[in-house]
Amino acid sequence: LAYSQAITQQMVNMPSNYLTPSYFAEFIEQVIVENNLQDKIKVKIHNKKEIEKLKMGSFLAVSKGSIEEPKLIVLEYKQGKSKEAPIVFVGKGITFDSGGISLKPSNGMGDMKGDMAGAATALNAIIYAAKAGLPLNLVAIAVCCENMPSGHALKPGDVITAMNGTTIEVVDTDAEGRLVLADALEFSKSFKGKYTIDMATLTGACIVALGYTHTGLFTQDDKLADKLLSAGKIMQDVAWQLPLDEVHEEMLESPVADISNLCLGKGAGAQNGAVFLQRFAPEKGWCHLDIAGTSATKGKGGTSRPLALISEFLDNYKS
Repeated sequence: LAYSQAITQQMVNMPSNYLTPSYFAEFIEQVIVENNLQDKIKVKIHNKKEIEKLKMGSFLAVSKGSIEEPKLIVLEYKQGKSKEAPIVFVGKGITFDSGGISLKPSNGMGDMKGDMAGAATALNAIIYAAKAGLPLNLVAIAVCCENMPSGHALKPGDVITAMNGTTIEVVDTDAEGRLVLADALEFSKSFKGKYTIDMATLTGACIVALGYTHTGLFTQDDKLADKLLSAGKIMQDVAWQLPLDEVHEEMLESPVADISNLCLGKGAGAQNGAVFLQRFAPEKGWCHLDIAGTSATKGKGGTSRPLALISEFLDNYKS
């Protein structure tokens, strides 16, 4: 666990001119080779052309403002029963988030090199399981790109089409994490997981609600929530469940598309992100972890949270 946490922290702390989406993929491959885990972990890295073939229009829309090519990284670990449905982890991998055309303030923007903490945690959950020899079937999906302003960049007011055909009005290009995760969650369905857990530095609103102490947890699966919350308490990597109700659906209304990527002026920003993701997630066994406040300590770098929580969940997992 300590090793996997250290690798996660190293990735979160790495400058974004070093940890590009391409090097992100190379780095995790190096970790697998250095630990002689090639026989346990299958790696597939999808390049831009392959992402285009998958029709991941929402993911590609975010990436197109940058000269760095997007990468879709998939790790598969099959050490459980042959017919047992896997646990699928999905991670947001924005290796630098400028906000895009909806540019962030310059103060603190450098910390946005850590906007890929969800992807790092998802991948290192597999590294942890492999090094610990856990008898489980796991998948990790990381969607990696930069969110940059340029003449090619996504613009407020644009309408884009996600992998499942849903049209999305882009109200704010700085609400980009949910756009890349939309396609990742749709893609995750192909693995038919029993549980699908996404991890993302998604909203500043979650920090407003919970500070830097608790990870925000959203799910309609009470049993899964109990397992994750309990694991967090045991490891002192605590999470707090926030509401995810039908009333939040109105936050997605758009006059020009199926849904919008942000609702302004109604508060509950963390719920806004979660209810958006729910539109693309598997109907059963899905949980969203908003780690915006817990994945890093301001000015001090990555914490590796919620990897400790995830490790305890995996250690005690029974299908």
